[in-house]
Amino acid sequence: MNKKLQRIKYIAVDIITAEFIWIGFFLYRQYSIDPNQSNNFYENFTDKTFWYGFVLYPLFWYLIYIMAGMYRRVYKKTRLVEVKETAGTSIIGMLILFFFLILEDPIFASTNQTKLFFIFLFSQFLLTYIGRLSITHPTIKKIHARKIGFNTLLIGSGDNALNVFGDLENQKNSSGNKFIGFVNAEKSDKYKIESILPYLGSISDLPQLIDEYAVEEVVIAIEKSESKFIISIINELEFFDVVIKIIPLFHDYIFGKIKTTGMYLTPFIEISPDLMPAWQFSVKRILDISFSILAIVFLIPIFIIVAFGVKLSSPGSIIFTQERVGKNGRKFKMIKFRSMYSNAEDNGPQLSSKIDPRTTKFGAFIRKLRIDEIPQFFIILKGDMSIVGPRPEREYFINQIVERAPHFKLMQKVKPGMTSWGQVKFGYAENIEEMIVRMQYDILYLENMSLAMDFKIMIWTVLIVFQGRGK
Repeated sequence: MNKKLQRIKYIAVDIITAEFIWIGFFLYRQYSIDPNQSNNFYENFTDKTFWYGFVLYPLFWYLIYIMAGMYRRVYKKTRLVEVKETAGTSIIGMLILFFFLILEDPIFASTNQTKLFFIFLFSQFLLTYIGRLSITHPTIKKIHARKIGFNTLLIGSGDNALNVFGDLENQKNSSGNKFIGFVNAEKSDKYKIESILPYLGSISDLPQLIDEYAVEEVVIAIEKSESKFIISIINELEFFDVVIKIIPLFHDYIFGKIKTTGMYLTPFIEISPDLMPAWQFSVKRILDISFSILAIVFLIPIFIIVAFGVKLSSPGSIIFTQERVGKNGRKFKMIKFRSMYSNAEDNGPQLSSKIDPRTTKFGAFIRKLRIDEIPQFFIILKGDMSIVGPRPEREYFINQIVERAPHFKLMQKVKPGMTSWGQVKFGYAENIEEMIVRMQYDILYLENMSLAMDFKIMIWTVLIVFQGRGK
């Protein structure tokens, strides 16, 4: 499969469709001004406004589609999904255009604007859907005919694995699963399925296999007697951008956005790697950038005052830099105003405590109000952090936590945050036990992740700062 080419096809169709709609809109507007335009038809295309719109109108829709995530999983589309995505983006896009352009246009001021809105909304939806369907429909037919498939890894080696593999392979219309092999849960001298599929390793080999074989889907079909392995499997897989299909024996263990598939043969619970709709992630990033720019501009006096305070409090640099682990395990440099003495960690990494001799008096003050965190707005602008997300930790402590709570790795599914539900409800952790307790709040955040939840956390954070209740 050539995902890049498929994505280009969708983008090209969307741009061509938008151009046709823009031409129709512009001509409609021109004929509203002068119904006798037919005598000077070609003069319409010498108008600068036409060419501005010819460039900007499709660009506008392209950005809307990116924000909606319509170019992400280009081989996972169905006709019904295409209808819902196209209808949703058409409504949102047209509302924006209508309120910012058409309502302000004196030409349309005296027309029936409700009728005009629905005419262009219907045109945008219908033409875009037809264009996209011309790609989606033949792609689906190729998937059903097994001409296109998704590299799929089977976890399991017993009767459940045999039955699931047989059901998927014997479907009249393929679901697109192209099995590359299987891994075992419980070690054995002989695996029932190894005569059909190649043996690729065990659960511990999953990260390497997913990268090596470009795995897109994982089917979990282990035996009920192997249920003790399910948490380890989910923890390994949740770190990757793969779709997980699991037979409904282990529904109490799953984590993520789920739906039921396989209505006609083997039923599956499908776990999507997406914690929020793509458009919400896009809006979240826009809000991160907007809030960070505003904060940096309005907090300039605070930056200057705190910088002087840190410098006078003790010898050393004003800014404290430390390596932290972010999304997908990627390391980045997190910055703060220095709140401790320069030699605070000469004896090795330590966690903060209520009475911390490493903290200066001024440092304790800015930590209580969380003013020491405000340089992180620059890291948010860079894209290594978000305003809301699980707090980033040092690798030294992560390794200790994972030994006792392996699901801590789930925190790395999203960008770390300047504030978090764990910070709001628990505060700073003083030891590994407290870090594990705080993690439970961040797990709740991931399970309920939404823009509304982010706003709630931000409001709570502001209240804590103004009330001086920071821990």
